[in-house]
Amino acid sequence: MKTVNSISGGKTSAYIAANYPADANVFSLVRTSDKACLFPDAKVRQIVSDKIGTEFIGTLEMDDIIYTILDLEQFIGKKIDWITGKTFDEIIKRGDKVYLPNKTQRFCTIEMKIKPIFYWWAEKFNKEPVDMRIGFRANEQRRAKKMLEKCTNGMQYMKGTFSKHKDGRNKWVDIAYRVPTFPLIKDNIYKDKIENYWDNKPVKFAYLNNCVGCFHRSSVLLKHMSNKSPNQFDWFIEQEKKGYNSNKARFKTGLKYENIKSSFTQIQLFDDDFTDCDSGYCGL
Repeated sequence: MKTVNSISGGKTSAYIAANYPADANVFSLVRTSDKACLFPDAKVRQIVSDKIGTEFIGTLEMDDIIYTILDLEQFIGKKIDWITGKTFDEIIKRGDKVYLPNKTQRFCTIEMKIKPIFYWWAEKFNKEPVDMRIGFRANEQRRAKKMLEKCTNGMQYMKGTFSKHKDGRNKWVDIAYRVPTFPLIKDNIYKDKIENYWDNKPVKFAYLNNCVGCFHRSSVLLKHMSNKSPNQFDWFIEQEKKGYNSNKARFKTGLKYENIKSSFTQIQLFDDDFTDCDSGYCGL
């Protein structure tokens, strides 16, 4: 069975890419078409556009994530397949209305992370199941167990469409596509070892990976992110204003991102005030 390293841009999945060679490495990029989030370096924008095969304007992750993946590719000396799905702007637009994802409807993760990886896999591996390494550390066995509970005999299936019926409708099928494996749990690797490994290595990591306005994050951390990546955070504020039934449209129930941005002004926030438990994540 072929092996794949699923890379998020954080230190943990990067550690796997550096220490567990695979047949392929893949990174799924979250994009926006909003030029208020324009990636500042035109040369790098073109490099990314060439890698993903479509125009790259900006990301709703921290801009540093782009340098992380470029640096990591050089560091490991192996190709990373950059892929992307629809932009965040596209997946929330339903006709003339905007629908926001939230904790109970995580279609953002599905559309921008899981589906692009699934269709990349189908093309690259001719629909043959792969061993896909997932970046859960030794203390994250509960997350691994939860993922395995969604599998059948250790195999994860996904519904996809690769052809059409005679009447033109998409033909949907369930396909076994990966066996999730957790090398860091198997080898008893904790965060401290990963942090030590990346000390003085030539890879620039973003402060956090995944979307700046991820609704899994605490309000205090979201405030922190609004200071670190204001353009991206303002995108989330604007979507709440546009959202269907905008008086109630929220990424986090009962909380407006506009209020989060203007709150906690009396608190001095530091990068090390937060842990992984605060950061939010996209389970791949």
